[in-house]
Amino acid sequence: MAQHNAFYAQSGGVTAVINASACGVIQTCRRHSDRIGNVYAGHNGIIGALTEDLIDVGRESDETIAALRHTPGGAFGSCRYKLKDIETHRTQYERLIEVFKAHDIRYFFYNGGGDSADTCLKVSQLSEKLGYPLTAIHVPKTVDNDLPITDNSPGFGSVAKYIATSTLEASLDIESMCATSTKVFVLEVMGRHAGWIAASGALAGEGEGQPPHLVIFPEVAFNRAAVMARVEDAVKRYGYCVIVVSEGARYKDGTFLADSGNTDAFGHRQLGGVAPTLAGMVKQDLGYKYHWAVADYLQRAARHLASKTDVEQAYAVGEKAVELALEGQNAMMPAIKRISDTPYQWRIEAAPLAEVANREKFMPKEFIRDDGFGITEACRQYLSPLIQGEDFPPFVNGLPKVARLAGHKVERKLPDFSL
Repeated sequence: MAQHNAFYAQSGGVTAVINASACGVIQTCRRHSDRIGNVYAGHNGIIGALTEDLIDVGRESDETIAALRHTPGGAFGSCRYKLKDIETHRTQYERLIEVFKAHDIRYFFYNGGGDSADTCLKVSQLSEKLGYPLTAIHVPKTVDNDLPITDNSPGFGSVAKYIATSTLEASLDIESMCATSTKVFVLEVMGRHAGWIAASGALAGEGEGQPPHLVIFPEVAFNRAAVMARVEDAVKRYGYCVIVVSEGARYKDGTFLADSGNTDAFGHRQLGGVAPTLAGMVKQDLGYKYHWAVADYLQRAARHLASKTDVEQAYAVGEKAVELALEGQNAMMPAIKRISDTPYQWRIEAAPLAEVANREKFMPKEFIRDDGFGITEACRQYLSPLIQGEDFPPFVNGLPKVARLAGHKVERKLPDFSL
């Protein structure tokens, strides 16, 4: 078969293991050099394709590509830039095809979440209409764990491990000082609509009175009186209270506790500050001394504490993406299929993008306790395997060693394009 080039791009918020998926894609492409020639990466995601700002991955050493597996962030640059519907923004989609034609790109690997799956699907559909033979495969990634079909999303397991560990360690700090100091600690975690990350904080404790004492999910309407009553009860019983709260916590009418009033490039409400908001309620209603923290970028960048399971799955979906493309499958996503909990076993299967794009997976009701403030045993059984194992990066001079790309650019062949 003829040899053609491949394009890879990263999209949306990055994770501790998205580069492991990149490593999987690139190394597998290199193993199939008879079918795939050059691998190009979009500088800053899909924007790199639109502006013909391409990185020549072929000029990166094998050692550098291997180091991507233990490097957090998005090595090629990511972006929050959503391509709208084809009818309104057809010129952008046509531009993508023009760039792909100009560089003989026949394989498109897009590494991202639900919005990226939608873009990947649309590009596949348009290329077919225009008669350009492009194979488009979506590589799943999201810390929010809200992609459908796949049992879990690469990137989530490492965030879950970090949040569970941070909750455990911070709880010991609060417990040791609560007699004379802080009574309430609030940890804010990511999760706009789905409470998977908040739920992972509950892995820190199992027995009666073990923190966190409250987990506040987006799926459960926030009731200030009920929350304050539980906080007060925990302080009276145990001397302190630890709360893990999702950034997407909301009232019954759907209003977020911490809605900034702005939206991001994907049209999502920008959130921030639910921890200080909740801590302020504690102070106002109960008068307790408090501390709060926002895990923010730390939770998704903590490659030093990545879940080995997560790293292996992130690499595997990148590898499988290329294999699916070479098999001739199009508009698909490699999805993780759980075979068993004990022992934990999984495999990668192909999922049609039409069943993935713009759909969210929320926490099932059976995963949230009846009182709405914790997880059930079924949820613990689901989450626990995802944080298992350690995959420490190499350390040099006391710090993690990370990949540094040369980032050689590909010569442009087309006129400039304005976004």
